[in-house]
Amino acid sequence: MARRRPANGRARWAAAATCALALALTACSAPASEPATAADRDWDDVLADAEGQTVRLWMYGGDDKGNAYVDDVLAPAAAELGVTLERVPIADTADAVNRVLSERQADVTDGEVDLVWINGENFATGQQAGAWLCGWTSMLPNMAYVDPDDPLVSTDFGRDVEGCEAPWHKAQFALVYDAARVEDPPGSVAELLTWIEANPGRFTYPAPPDFTGSVFVRQVLYEVSGGVDEVPLEFSQEAYEELTPELFETLQEIEPELWRGGETYPQDLGALDQLYADGQIDFTMTYGPATLPDLVADGTFPETTRVLLVEDGTIGNVSFLAIPATSGSRAGAMAVANLALSPEQQFQKARPEVWGQYTVLDPDLLPEEFGARFAELPQSEVLPPYAELSDGADPEVEAEWVTALDEGWRRQIAAG
Repeated sequence: MARRRPANGRARWAAAATCALALALTACSAPASEPATAADRDWDDVLADAEGQTVRLWMYGGDDKGNAYVDDVLAPAAAELGVTLERVPIADTADAVNRVLSERQADVTDGEVDLVWINGENFATGQQAGAWLCGWTSMLPNMAYVDPDDPLVSTDFGRDVEGCEAPWHKAQFALVYDAARVEDPPGSVAELLTWIEANPGRFTYPAPPDFTGSVFVRQVLYEVSGGVDEVPLEFSQEAYEELTPELFETLQEIEPELWRGGETYPQDLGALDQLYADGQIDFTMTYGPATLPDLVADGTFPETTRVLLVEDGTIGNVSFLAIPATSGSRAGAMAVANLALSPEQQFQKARPEVWGQYTVLDPDLLPEEFGARFAELPQSEVLPPYAELSDGADPEVEAEWVTALDEGWRRQIAAG
């Protein structure tokens, strides 16, 4: 699937684009693969330097509620610190990584990207090439509300974050169905696969490398491999060759029973959601189930929409904010990342009508006032509480697994 680059690229980076792509894939001929490390500083000094800076946050532009949260809630709060926060919408996070790698190759020190909403393979690609500023998250005062022993915030798809990115919100993969059309919902991924074969044309998933389509493939990998404990989180070609034949055989077996006979797949989650909203399929899926009650309330999804509680849990992870080593507004970017971690911003972002994203803050570490406010967030019959939904959550495999599985899907499923 083609990936579009931002339309506002400058000619000075065009010559470096090919090398940047090679750098992303092989880390060859990198001018410097060691990460830039932020000097430990007093936080008041950081805020003083941040005042007057402009921070360009590159983030996926297809999430309307996420866009509105940044523009209408986070940016005004940043302005109170004297920082101008500009959201740069992109079609794919890889666009931001490629821009940073191009700037890194060209020895740019005041680049176009100051902050990136990122995780997984995109973070790993940049980290391998020394693209991120590291060692700065320990300076953020609001990290005091984050549990340092929580593996979801200390690792990113199996990779130690090494102070190179600050947690932003938690995600939990969820399968979603219409209870009016699915009277006896499956209770496990294995039962879902059986349901698909018994209900032709009523299920599909986005084509990887779409983020949600990719996680569905990984969830099936865990199932056909005998459970998460049977899949080594660290990637190896040996493990890939041992485990993926049954995965791709399973995906090939269900393909004729998918929407349109599996001849085509939705290109992204938005397309999948539209099929579900139109009643063409009975299931959708999401990494952000807290947004579902609002989608039901505004009539986008049917009122009988429900989250499927899956035996043995589903995959969970965290989204992060990373600062490129090429940013010229590092202090401003740190100030925004710290602001985004504040109890107030985390609470606002968790409200279903604002964005509906699960907080990365530990309830036991929060000030009493905010503990109560988070506890009073509205519950819905559409989905269970996060604690129940995330119970027994499956860990993410290393980012190298994601790349390999996406490529394997392209070769063995998309290519027929």
